[in-house]
Amino acid sequence: MRNIDGLSHVTGKSVYVDDLLEIDGTLYSVILTSPVAHGRIASISSDINHPDLVTILTAEDIPGENQIGGIIPDEELLASKELHYFGQPIAIVVARTLDSAYEIRDMISVEVEELNPVFDPREAYEKGKIIGSERQFELGDMVNAWRECDHIVEGKVEIGGQEHLYIETQGAYALPTENGYKVISSTQGPTSVQKIAARILGLPMHRVEVDVRRLGGGFGGKEDQATPIACMAILATHTTRRPVKLVLDRHDDLKITGKRHPYSADYKIGMRGNKIHAYDVRFFQNAGSAADLSPAVLERTLFHATNSYYIPNVRAWAVSCRTNLPPNTAFRGFGGPQGMIVIESAIDHIANELGVAPSKVQRDNLIGDGDEFPYGQCAAGVTLVKAWEQVEKDTVEVIREIKDYNATHTFSKKGYAFMPITFGISFTNTSMNQASALVNVYIDGSIGISTGAVEMGQGVNTRILQVVTNFFGLPERYGKVETTNTTRAINTSPSAASSTHDLNGKAALDACKKIRERLEAFLSERGFSDVRFTEGKAVSLDGKSMSWEELISAAYLARVDLAAHGFYSTPQIHFDKEREKGHPFAYHTYGVALITSTVDCLRGISRVENVFVCHDSGKLLNSNLDIGQIEGGVVQGLGWMLLEDLVFDDKGINRSGSLSTYKVPDIDFAPRTFVTKFLEVPANKLGLKGSKAIGEPPLMYAIAGYFSVRDAMNKFRTLRRGDYTIPMTNERIFMELYA
Repeated sequence: MRNIDGLSHVTGKSVYVDDLLEIDGTLYSVILTSPVAHGRIASISSDINHPDLVTILTAEDIPGENQIGGIIPDEELLASKELHYFGQPIAIVVARTLDSAYEIRDMISVEVEELNPVFDPREAYEKGKIIGSERQFELGDMVNAWRECDHIVEGKVEIGGQEHLYIETQGAYALPTENGYKVISSTQGPTSVQKIAARILGLPMHRVEVDVRRLGGGFGGKEDQATPIACMAILATHTTRRPVKLVLDRHDDLKITGKRHPYSADYKIGMRGNKIHAYDVRFFQNAGSAADLSPAVLERTLFHATNSYYIPNVRAWAVSCRTNLPPNTAFRGFGGPQGMIVIESAIDHIANELGVAPSKVQRDNLIGDGDEFPYGQCAAGVTLVKAWEQVEKDTVEVIREIKDYNATHTFSKKGYAFMPITFGISFTNTSMNQASALVNVYIDGSIGISTGAVEMGQGVNTRILQVVTNFFGLPERYGKVETTNTTRAINTSPSAASSTHDLNGKAALDACKKIRERLEAFLSERGFSDVRFTEGKAVSLDGKSMSWEELISAAYLARVDLAAHGFYSTPQIHFDKEREKGHPFAYHTYGVALITSTVDCLRGISRVENVFVCHDSGKLLNSNLDIGQIEGGVVQGLGWMLLEDLVFDDKGINRSGSLSTYKVPDIDFAPRTFVTKFLEVPANKLGLKGSKAIGEPPLMYAIAGYFSVRDAMNKFRTLRRGDYTIPMTNERIFMELYA
């Protein structure tokens, strides 16, 4: 099935929060933010005379609890006394027009007693500024492992953050209702918005309804950080009893929101023969000023600290460090890529020390069925070798051409790198692995489908519509996926962790099975046996048939229930945080990529040339959507590896906080060649219709882009070993080659 939103997207008919028809009397709001990275509020001068001013709301106007923290309650909706980052919300300006709201905001004076900020995670750790507790995964005998190694190297990796840069900025439209409030939000987590908004207003959750049509991109940036925007809109509606729209402009969005977590890491790796025998890694996560989702992101980093390799002796330690930057948050991969980057750096380092290709060390140490991850789960259904061999076969000529090119070019060099990925699929918080759905079959045979899945460009609505209509043997026109609404799908987990279509699709199928069982029983009473639903008909084993419309009409007249609630929770998963052992993932997604690059070594300019991917998607459910996710994920990851340089100055101001100073991939940056192949593998029993998750894993293939550029640079001049910094921008290439 093609993407059901494709036509409406390209014709401009798709509706987002800022496209909604506004109710007469709608008010507009903007956010007044902190002018410093760390300080105390001395006073707010809001005695303003403006004809369009309705109200200015501060922490004192919150009727419930001024707290939006999810995992850890450490973040206020509106700063009451202390300021923790430049851009932290202090007040909400509500006015009759949007232009007036901006004018009024500029008239407000905030006096602040400035305090010393901390921006570096290692410095924060030394000062005891940590969030949660230190975590450590261990495997094997790290005491004796090092003396059994033939070669040992140590190094450091600095990993920059990344701006989500979704096309649709954060936004919400709040409406007063007879018994509470409704908010139309651009959020990946409707239930989170509902829960926190109820907390802010001091109301039970059933008094707050959250509705989501679709997002103009999310990438994790709207999993948690859409919540305060919706809460501010609802607070303004609660105060004024009028509809209120709050949609951030691009500069406010870039200033206020958190990014992908930067990390600083140390590694030590030891080889015994051709095997990695020991690996010790320490991760210092830059969480920003509040917990947000940082503890969970940190945990995912530990889960993926060894990527696709079996290492018998591992110690992976991590800590979340509180700094005076915006609270960093979920981003595609959710901490997993940061863990993978460090092990790949360690492999690159020791391979160069040994004078062998990094790909040899990678290939010789791929994890296999039955091998144990440091967190206790054993690998199963591993397809890495098969994927590696396919990529090797597809790139023999490409690698030969790279060697020939380098032999004949002095100041321009080509490089390549392999990247295997092993990514666990499930929320690592076990309780979040659940979903519900509501399926309604109307009298005319059309079907309404409601789930907790949020469509944000990944095609989840298409997948769910596909499996539901196929289940009843119907064309896609019979089905409609409704908005995601907290009155129809309750207690939803956010659309995240690459688990959305598995959880919600299976919940929808559970509802469909209940309806079909009722229809089969109804048909059995009328002489139908062994019924199949196909081509818009119910067909009996003896050839008797009834059209879908006839069946539904007759079933309705016979008072058959044509609606059902479905539910699904992932089986067999668990994790003990005391022991740091368990079985946290339903399954793993595997794959291998090779990326080639060319570097102009005089000017320091890189160009990604080719991407070859062999991916395990289980039994393919929708290859068009999967290819789109792979291509989009890789290009987004390449942007992080090579272009996107987040820069905060010594005052905590984001100097890359506009599209003129923050460079993102464009069509010219995209690889010249992009080849995607899917492995032919058995159906994945724990995936939707035998498929595997696709959302996050492809981004991590892009790590090969960073190492392909380094490989090209090494062909020109030997780089410092044990010193890795991401992103490898053109400026950094030049400095690495000539500084």
